[in-house]
Amino acid sequence: MSSPPGGPDPARPGGARSDGPPPDRQAPDREAPEREGPVRGKRPTMADVAARVGVSRQLVSLVLAGRPGPNAGTRDRILRAAEDLDYHADTAARLLRRARTRQLGVLFTMEHSLDPHLVEALYPAAARLDYSIVLSAMLPSRGVREAIDELLGLRCEALILIGLSAEAPAHLATVSQQVPVVEIGQRTGAAGADSVRTSDSEGIRLAVDHLVELGHREIVHVDGGELPGAAERRQAYLREMRARGLGAHLRVLPGDYTEESGARAARTLLAEPTLPTAVVAGNDLCACGLLETLVRSGVHAPEDLSVVGYDDSRTARLSFLSLTSVRQDATAMAERAVRAAAERLDDGRTDTEAIVLAPTLAVRSSTGPPPDAAAPGGDGHGDHGGRDHGGRDHGGRDHESKSHGNGDHER
Repeated sequence: MSSPPGGPDPARPGGARSDGPPPDRQAPDREAPEREGPVRGKRPTMADVAARVGVSRQLVSLVLAGRPGPNAGTRDRILRAAEDLDYHADTAARLLRRARTRQLGVLFTMEHSLDPHLVEALYPAAARLDYSIVLSAMLPSRGVREAIDELLGLRCEALILIGLSAEAPAHLATVSQQVPVVEIGQRTGAAGADSVRTSDSEGIRLAVDHLVELGHREIVHVDGGELPGAAERRQAYLREMRARGLGAHLRVLPGDYTEESGARAARTLLAEPTLPTAVVAGNDLCACGLLETLVRSGVHAPEDLSVVGYDDSRTARLSFLSLTSVRQDATAMAERAVRAAAERLDDGRTDTEAIVLAPTLAVRSSTGPPPDAAAPGGDGHGDHGGRDHGGRDHGGRDHESKSHGNGDHER
């Protein structure tokens, strides 16, 4: 028969009272440890950071947003607690609570040498105007519509499109009626879309001028097919060559903005009895493929043939390549694109803008006088037509950079 609670326990000597658990289950005589963080498996919250430091959630929010107010000591304690708890802001939840996301969706490819520079420059340009960037890539297995729809589904307030083909996607005009659209690097003519680009005709003029001043006449252009800016560059090459009385030397080889297209162009030239004296490539990657293929056949720049690229990308600046290239200012293009989107979103601008920036020419060691012009006793004014593949070594030359003014703004 059991004893009533608190009564004598017959199992204990002398019927001693038992007011707690048996000895083997007695809790240790120590305080529970202070809670070190959120429950295991639960994502840390701003409230957890506030509880750790002993401050309000609002104060934590100010510190994590980088806003002024909290003193340095409190700021350090909050940041240290956030790091200890492995706290990361829940951006999706924050956006759902806001009427505006202030997100700019960026559609880009991974094929053009200028694209990484533009994407890199867009982040600080957007941050300066209190916007953030969301990326969506076009891939062989992922079309333009899918990439744009994803950005719209993420509540992006405007779209910045990099690397579209010369022809606008069929639904781009419809998209531009829903959100502001800014194209970088081309102007497809889609209704309602703004554009920011470099003057491709001016860029090719700089390249042709440079080569003609060096004494070149046999100048070949490897074009970019239907890619952004390619048609303008091709037309400018034809126009500038004719303007200098070099219409009889016109030659355009088909290509695109890849190393392989440059390699194909090089193989075409190498298969012929004579080489031209200079090549203007569609972009830097094309120029790189062309140069590499020529070098493997014993043809060197600028001793045997001069090469000019386009974009002045990191590829052009490699010390072992040292490629003369038409420079597009990626930072300026990114800043103008973000500003164009912000003007529509924040200022209510409704008219369409087409912003055209001026290129410059970065002159490096891939260009020099044609072999006949630089040969001993040559006056530099003879007929520098094609010649066999055995070039002469004419040494290096000083590098310089040519600048031709600021961009102009068209409406």
